[in-house]
Amino acid sequence: MMNTFRLLRVVHSLNPAGGGVAEAIRQFGSAASAQGCDLTVVTLDEPTAPWLVGLPFEVVALGPRRNGYGYTPKLAPWLRDNTASFDAAIIDGLWQYHGWAAYRALKGEIPYYVMPHGMLDPWFKRHYPLKHLKKWLYWPWAEYRILRDAKGVIFTAEEELQKARQSFWLYRIQDEIIAPLGIQKPSYDSTKGKALFQQAVPTLGQSPYLVFLGRLHEKKGVDLLIRAYRRFIALVGEPPFQLVFVGPARDAAYQAQLEAAASDCPSIHFAGILYGDAKWAALAEAEALILPSHQENFGLVVAEALAVGTPVLLSKQVDIWREVIKAKAGHAENDTEEGALALLEQHLALITHERKETRIQAVRCFKKNFEADASARRLISMLKSR
Repeated sequence: MMNTFRLLRVVHSLNPAGGGVAEAIRQFGSAASAQGCDLTVVTLDEPTAPWLVGLPFEVVALGPRRNGYGYTPKLAPWLRDNTASFDAAIIDGLWQYHGWAAYRALKGEIPYYVMPHGMLDPWFKRHYPLKHLKKWLYWPWAEYRILRDAKGVIFTAEEELQKARQSFWLYRIQDEIIAPLGIQKPSYDSTKGKALFQQAVPTLGQSPYLVFLGRLHEKKGVDLLIRAYRRFIALVGEPPFQLVFVGPARDAAYQAQLEAAASDCPSIHFAGILYGDAKWAALAEAEALILPSHQENFGLVVAEALAVGTPVLLSKQVDIWREVIKAKAGHAENDTEEGALALLEQHLALITHERKETRIQAVRCFKKNFEADASARRLISMLKSR
C-alpha cells in the first residue's frame, strides 16, 4: 500500500490572471493524488475568490491581503499551528510576504523547498533596474536566507537554473533541482471549439495561421513579432499564413498601441481571451505556436501546444527551448526582431511532409517531458528521496 506523502505549498495567489504559477500548481494538484500525495495549498486569496472553486486539492485561503507585498496577519499563526501535519513544503515564488512567513515557520521544522518560477531571471535586472535596486535592499535579509536555508531550490529547466545564478552575487543554495512542469492532456470538443474560435476571429476564415497565446506584454515580444511579421509579408508578398493573437493585453493603452501597429495589415488578428474548447481549438488548428518572449522560465502554453500536436516557434529565452529542438518539435532563435523573422521563414521553408512529422514529434516531446502525471511523479519522488 502506498504511503501518503503530505505536501504543503504556500503561494501568494491562485488567481490564473496572475500568470503561470497558479496554473502550474493546479496542474500538479490534478495529478498529485494518483501519485500518493495529499496536497494542501495555502494562498493569500480571499476565501470567496471564484477561482478557488472546484480545485482538486485542499485550499486554505487566508486573505485578504493588506498591500501589494501580500501581508496578512493570518498566515504566520496558521503555519505555526499546522506545519507539523506535513512531510515537506514548497514556497512558490519570491519577493512577497508569504515566502518570509513560511521561511520563519518552516525552518527547522520540516524540509522546505523554493520554486522561483523564473523570478531570478537576470532579464528583470536589465529591464527594470529601479525594481532590481529595491530587490537588492530586500535580498540580504530575506530572499537570500530563504534560498540558502531551503533543502533545495526547484527549477523547471537547466536554462532557468543557469540564469538564476546571474541575478545576485550573494547567492548560496544547498541543492539545485530540475523538475519540469507538466499539464494534463486536454479533452475538448473540437467541433464546438472550432466554431467558437471562428466566432472570435471571423476575419480569419479558413486561412492557415500561426497563433500567439498568452498575455500581450512587452516581455512576451509581441511588438517585435508584429514588426517581424510585417517584414515577412513584405518579403514573400501574399501571406502564406495569418497571425492570430489570443490573450488579454497588459492594459487598454498597450492593446491600442498593438492594434495601431497592425492596423494596415489585415492578416494580423486579435481574438481576445479564449477559454476551454475555443482556446484548445485555436492551438490545435494552428500551423504552429509562436512565442518570441524575452523571459519565460517554462512557458506552460508551450506544453499545451505540444500536447495537441502543434509545433512551436520559440525564442531562446523560453527556457525549455532545448528540449523542443532536441525533439525536433519546432524551432528556436534569439529574442529579437531578426530572430522572429527567422522563425517565420523557417516555418515557411518546411515542406508538407516535414510539417506533418513535426506535429508527430510535438506529441512525442510532450509525452516524454511535460505530461502532468509523469511530472508530478518525478517531483514527488524527488521530495521523498531527500
